[in-house]
Amino acid sequence: MPRGTKVERNSVSNQDHEIRYEADKLDVKPSAIKEAKKSGSNQRKDIEKKVK
Repeated sequence: MPRGTKVERNSVSNQDHEIRYEADKLDVKPSAIKEAKKSGSNQRKDIEKKVK
């Protein structure tokens, strides 16, 4: 992979900036992202399904 390439990873970590980013992207509150992570997987596609 070339240097400087932006890559959206498949999982969401517990870091605040990643939770905020995902919440802004899906237009929900960060607490909704945290709840979706608690209820199962931390995979982006699974979180998006649970939140929508």
